[in-house]
Amino acid sequence: MNERDFADLAVGHALNALSEADERAYQEALAGNPHWDHHVRGAVDTVAAISSTVDPVEPPPSVRASLFARISDLPQESAASSPPTRDDEDFAAAGPIPVEREREVVSARRSAGSGWGMRGWFALAASFAAVLVLGFGAVTISQFFAPPAAVVALQQIEDAPDAQSASATMPDGTVATAHWSPSTGQSVLVADGMPSLAEGKTYELWFVRGETPIAAGIFQPDSDGNATAVLQGEMHAGDVIAVTIEPAGGSPDGTPSSDPVVAVATA
Repeated sequence: MNERDFADLAVGHALNALSEADERAYQEALAGNPHWDHHVRGAVDTVAAISSTVDPVEPPPSVRASLFARISDLPQESAASSPPTRDDEDFAAAGPIPVEREREVVSARRSAGSGWGMRGWFALAASFAAVLVLGFGAVTISQFFAPPAAVVALQQIEDAPDAQSASATMPDGTVATAHWSPSTGQSVLVADGMPSLAEGKTYELWFVRGETPIAAGIFQPDSDGNATAVLQGEMHAGDVIAVTIEPAGGSPDGTPSSDPVVAVATA
């Protein structure tokens, strides 16, 4: 199994939608390639983030009908495989069948030979995305489940044998940590508690090399003031990683137009 196939299985595992055979393949691949675990964390974090940030909506009847149509198209367990029942069983005395029994029957139909596997969880994810489209417009599955580039870069840095980091706390309470790895050639800034900016403003990253600032990209924190941003360009030993407030799109002349609001020394 290659890493890309494992990443697909990791999403299915996060959705709890793998067949028994696919789950075994996933577990065996993870045991043999523990360095692939960042795909697992990324899938779990993404699914959790989606579920926690999307407000519940009532889908139109057409969506409900479409989902049930998809379910009806899945291979069904034949009546011959159903457990036998006694004709003289007193169903009235047994009382109503609990809802859990119905869920168990649906789960049993996802046997290793049912064809559910990757196609099944992909259909489930597609249905999930179709519901989300009602509020967010057209999207693709990869947009929902692919980890952001900054998260991938940070994981690659942390997994590198030469990973390094340095932190600083600013007067306004912002906590910033720079992560870098010479072997990967990547550097990432993680910041918590950054103040929100006025409309038309953005944060810009800089490598400050001696007295020379070198632009390294722009970013916007989330609503809680948290940000994970990749610095564009090559970091040199001893650079200070700084952040300034600039007009939307970044500094118009390629030099900082304000004093740094974040400065992390890496030496």
